[in-house]
Amino acid sequence: MENFAVIDLGSNSVRMTITRINDDGTYEPVKQMKSYVRLSENMGEAHVLQPAAIDRTLTALQSFKDVYKGLDNLQIKAVATAATRQAVNQKKFLKTVTSQIGIPLEVISGTTEAYYDYLGVSETLPATNAVILDTGGGSSEIVLVQNNAISHLISIPLGSVNLTQQYLPTDRITADSLFDAMSFVNEILTNIWWLRNGLNLPVIGLGGSNRTMAKINRRFKKMLNFEDIHGYRLSRQSIDQTFSRIIREDFAGRKQIPGLSKDRADIIVGGLIPLVLLMRYLDSDHITFSNNGLREGILFEHLNDLRTKNVRNDSDNNL
Repeated sequence: MENFAVIDLGSNSVRMTITRINDDGTYEPVKQMKSYVRLSENMGEAHVLQPAAIDRTLTALQSFKDVYKGLDNLQIKAVATAATRQAVNQKKFLKTVTSQIGIPLEVISGTTEAYYDYLGVSETLPATNAVILDTGGGSSEIVLVQNNAISHLISIPLGSVNLTQQYLPTDRITADSLFDAMSFVNEILTNIWWLRNGLNLPVIGLGGSNRTMAKINRRFKKMLNFEDIHGYRLSRQSIDQTFSRIIREDFAGRKQIPGLSKDRADIIVGGLIPLVLLMRYLDSDHITFSNNGLREGILFEHLNDLRTKNVRNDSDNNL
């Protein structure tokens, strides 16, 4: 038996999933934790992680450690994504995390992040031909899936936090600021040449902002367990209507929208712009939401490695 902990340090939040892997290869979740640390807050064009954001992150990581430190046979895979990837003070930050928390953070590339997203999605949802979009706080990953395989993937440096800080006020969204933000994102999308190969394909959405879109709609329809969004589908018309409803509200109004976390109300508009524009660019008629992404992708990779190791050991024992 093994306890496998995956820690995902993003630009907006840090999350941990602990899974118990049994000797027969079966597994079950043990614990999930999340903390909004806003690591990328006020990084600016200099891309410097700020002391307040670092302190929030260290506090969250310590709370994770308090949970997993008593577990037997513990294996940890801790990864950091966009904010840490872009930070000029990355090495100092990683050294601080190692010395204070004892976690060796691995900074993964955007394409590796996109690959793990694909693993997390494809193992649990039909994804024969689709475009996967993971919108995070500081980056968005896009994967074109054709015939059950990755055709192309990319990570682009825009997400809910940096789009908001660059273009969108946290109170009322003005027409000119929204136009500027959407024009910026649209230009990036249209410059991804292979995206046109995804025309008319369905979108699979993950990441906090995209999942929030699903939760808002499930709450509006008074569905039981509104957070159970894995496999939930919405039409492009529903996406556009919900986005229109959100941008009409000021900050206080957005915080009152059922299904929208108050911790995400200031960045939700920036977080949904990539989804709205991608569906429009692809002329996609619906989106399917996934609760699984990077952390689950890392888990599935680990499970596969364990199976391969066990098969190899069995072969050696039979010689």
